[in-house]
Formats: sequence, C-alpha cells, structure tokens
Amino acid sequence: MNNILIKPNRENLTIYVTIGGFMIFIGLIDVLASTFLRINFTGFLPSKLSYFAPLIIGSIGLYFIRIEYSGNKFLDKINTNFNSSNLNAILTLLVIFTLIKYIPPILNWFFFDANFVGNSKDDCTGSGACWVFVKVWLNRFVYGMYPDAEQWRINTAFIMLFTLVGSSFFAPDKYKKYLLVFLLFVYPIIGLKLISGGNFGLKYVETGAWGGLSLTFIVSAFALILCFPIGMFLALGRRSNLPAIRYTSIGFIELWRGVPLITVLFMSAVMFPMFLPDGTYVDKLIRVLIAITLFEAAYMAEVIRGGLQALPKGQYEAAKSLGMGYWRMHLLIILPQALKLVIPGIANTFLALVKDTPLIFVVGLLELAGMVNLAKTNPKWLGMAMEGYVFAGLVFWIICYAMSRYSQNLEKKLSTERH
Repeated sequence: MNNILIKPNRENLTIYVTIGGFMIFIGLIDVLASTFLRINFTGFLPSKLSYFAPLIIGSIGLYFIRIEYSGNKFLDKINTNFNSSNLNAILTLLVIFTLIKYIPPILNWFFFDANFVGNSKDDCTGSGACWVFVKVWLNRFVYGMYPDAEQWRINTAFIMLFTLVGSSFFAPDKYKKYLLVFLLFVYPIIGLKLISGGNFGLKYVETGAWGGLSLTFIVSAFALILCFPIGMFLALGRRSNLPAIRYTSIGFIELWRGVPLITVLFMSAVMFPMFLPDGTYVDKLIRVLIAITLFEAAYMAEVIRGGLQALPKGQYEAAKSLGMGYWRMHLLIILPQALKLVIPGIANTFLALVKDTPLIFVVGLLELAGMVNLAKTNPKWLGMAMEGYVFAGLVFWIICYAMSRYSQNLEKKLSTERH
C-alpha cells in the first residue's frame, strides 16, 4: 500500500487516476466557488494556507495521475505537455487558477457591466467600462482636430497607400520596381499635399490640426517608407572599403543610436529652429518626421548589417566572378539574401517605430495617445482615462500583431528558417 501512495504506476492506474482526478476536481471547485459564489470551503484553515489550498490539492492530484506510458493516449498527452514534473504541474495549475480568478472580472468590466449607449458621462451607470466615452470621442481619436468636412482627404490618402502596398504583391515582377519607386519617392509628396492642402482647390489644414490615429499612421507610414532605404545605404556604407564613407556611416549610426528618441524629438521641435536663418521655417511635423526617420534608420542599418555579415564570403566572390559591379552585385545577389535572413529584426524595428509614435506628444503633436490625454482632461469626462488608454492599447496591439503575423508569413514564404 505504501508503494501505491509513493510511486504511481500502471498496475494501479484506475486507483491513481480516480484519486488524482477527484483532488483536481476539489481544487477547481474551491477556486470556482470562491470566485463566483464567494464561498471558501477551506476557510477553517489559516488564511495563508487557505489561499493556497486549491493549488496544493491540485498539485497532489496531478502527481497521482503522472504515470509514464500509462497506455491512455489522453492521459499521456496531458502528462507530457502539462504534468511532466512537479514544477510543470504547479505552473499549469497557477495558470488555470489565475485565469479562473481574473478573466471573469475583466470580462465583466469590458462587456457585461459596461455601458455602450449614451452621449454623456451621466449615461455611464454601471460598474464596468464607459465605452460611451470612446464612442463620443471616436472621431477625434481617429482624425484629431482635422476639419470634419475635409476628413475624406485623409481617407483617400490611406486608401491610396493600402492600394499601392497591396498591388505590389500581385503585380508582375517587371512592374514591381516601378511601384516601389513610386511608393518611396512620389507617394509621400502626393499624400502630404493631399492631407495638408493649399493646392488644387484644397483648403489648407495646418499640421497642428492633424492628430489621432491618422497622425499615428502618417508618422509611422512615412518613417517606415523612408527609414528602410536610408538604413540600407548606411549598412552598406559601414562595410565600405572607402574610409570616408565607412567612418561617416559609423559616426551617423552611433550618434543616433546613442541619443534617446525623446531628446531627438525635443531638439527637432525646439532647438533646431533656432539654428535656421531668419525667415526660414520648416513645419514642426516635417521636422519630427525627419527626426524619427533618421533615428530609426540607424537601428535599421545595424539590423541589415547583421544580415550582410551572415552571408558567406563565397557569395561575394561568385558575384564578382560573373563580372558584376558593386551595385549590381548587392542589388541582385547580396541584399536579397541578407534581407531574408533579418526579416524578424526588420519587423521588430518597424514595431518599435509604431510604438514610439506616442512620444511626439511631448512636442505638441496629438496622435492617438495624445488625443486620449486631451480627452481625459475634458471637464465633462473626468475619470474616463482608463477606457481611453485601453482603447489606444488595443489599437496599437492590433496594428503590431498584424505586422508581426505578416512578417512571420513572409519569413515562412521565403523559407528563411534553417532546419
């Protein structure tokens, strides 16, 4: 009998599974009862012991069902994935019990006790989230202070961007280079002119009125489009055999990587205009776009340089043996291979760029997070900061998750994984 209790085995499989399953069931019932019914079955124990009692009972139960090669596929699968050791069992139960305790309150706050209908703070009578706040401010969260009658211009600019990006995946190879040139050099000018106006009968809208999610997309999109080619040339420059080019690239990269982005933004918005000649003016948004682009280009350069260094020397020698010059060799042979190797690093840099955009709030540009900060100070909506930040966080998560999934699919498509 002692052996049965000390070391579970296949000979007494039914006994162990019954005892273990019952103890796991008791642990789960205790957690569910204390979470939903406010009933504590182990309340007679000391408070600390009572709090951890479900975990202890469940861990003992998992120990009883931890039988190697039990012959039951379901039991073996559970033991392999969730119950291979005492530590694994405790971690499994901690995750399950944490989900049971904290997911229901979160769901209640998000949905079941939340308020969705209304037009003022007075309509938020529940104990959950006041999504009325987000609904009322949604237009400002998306477009900032951009005039309502002109918001079609922002929509048109981004439809053009998404169309160009989407077309690049389906266009024949002979047209892709033209689309890339248009996207890098022509579209930024068209997009900025369309949104800012002042030409072709479009009303001029100063950049101080730009804001919300649209400004987040504008800053992210233009910085993404521009920082990649700059970073690529910096990476090549850092590996150049010409000392002037190499040391200039090294100095540029190390300078921008050694300074916090918030300092760069402050310098571009406040200090830079002081060094301009009298009568010369560069819009604050343009200065911020240039600052973020150059900052991220320095990080992009190091990511791409890692891919260049990962290629064997034979690739360079093979290209040279075919009579290829420097630029042709890099554009056709070296860079395509190097970029495939560093897709995760490039995606990580892009994600960091998107999440860095809220920092432009410190120079007076109100992107999504900045508009939330503005909305929460409105006297009619005091105390609604949580809902605004949750909304902004979800939007950023969706954007970053979509970019992450796309990079993973691209990596898989190009077979960058090494087996």
